[in-house]
Amino acid sequence: MTDPQTTPQAAPQAGASDQGSPTTRTALVVRGGWDGHQPIEATDLFIPFLEENGFSVRIEESPAVYADAGYMATVDLIVQCNTMSTIEKEEFEGLRDAVEAGTGLAGWHGGIADSYRNNSDYLTLIGGQFGCHPGKHPDERTGEQSDNYVPYTVDMLPAAAEHPITRGIGDFDLVTEQYWVLSDDYIDVLATTTQKVRAWDPWHRPITSPAIWTRQWGEGRIFVSTPGHRVEVLEDPNVRTVIERGMLWAARGSEQPYGEHGGRSAKEATR
Repeated sequence: MTDPQTTPQAAPQAGASDQGSPTTRTALVVRGGWDGHQPIEATDLFIPFLEENGFSVRIEESPAVYADAGYMATVDLIVQCNTMSTIEKEEFEGLRDAVEAGTGLAGWHGGIADSYRNNSDYLTLIGGQFGCHPGKHPDERTGEQSDNYVPYTVDMLPAAAEHPITRGIGDFDLVTEQYWVLSDDYIDVLATTTQKVRAWDPWHRPITSPAIWTRQWGEGRIFVSTPGHRVEVLEDPNVRTVIERGMLWAARGSEQPYGEHGGRSAKEATR
């Protein structure tokens, strides 16, 4: 668990000073899809933080806005919380074009890693896709969301120690959905989680999945946290701090370094 003396809950305030300018940037919040992930309540939790850090926030209830190329060119950060649902070809292309041009994309849990299953190009853009969340013993299940709540650890990798998103955060424990993620090796993983071997499951060795990762796509940065099932998980100090830092890190204009994986800073990308 994170040392209370180094818990970085105040770190996002430092992120605000990193911007070095009172100039307002634009954040687009796209939310919707499955209500079980509380897309309205979850994004409302972070909107004040974005505003405090110099963002003008626009909220949309569907990905239709992505097809507006003129507007998307003005967006510095997309925060997406839209589980499952669908996306039209023009909408996806608008999203991808914006990211390639430097718009940051950030999200958590199914709102970004289980969106738009109808579009394989979207899955490629994100780099990791929800596969399943193995739950409790069948005899303990009641048909509620809690059937899939299990205790697990988010394990920080060495790269996380000095990364601006995860600096000062140690391994931490949660009791919530544990995502089994299908991913590629172009994601830059900061933390993992390991599915245990249990007598009632069909796999025979532990399975390690990425839990927090980044990705550079064109000139844009992508940030994903798989913890974040509902508001009570997002309010965990470690989860909330990682997401707040991840949004600032991903946004266009961030001066925070990409990390040891070799991505470019926003300043380098414009040279």
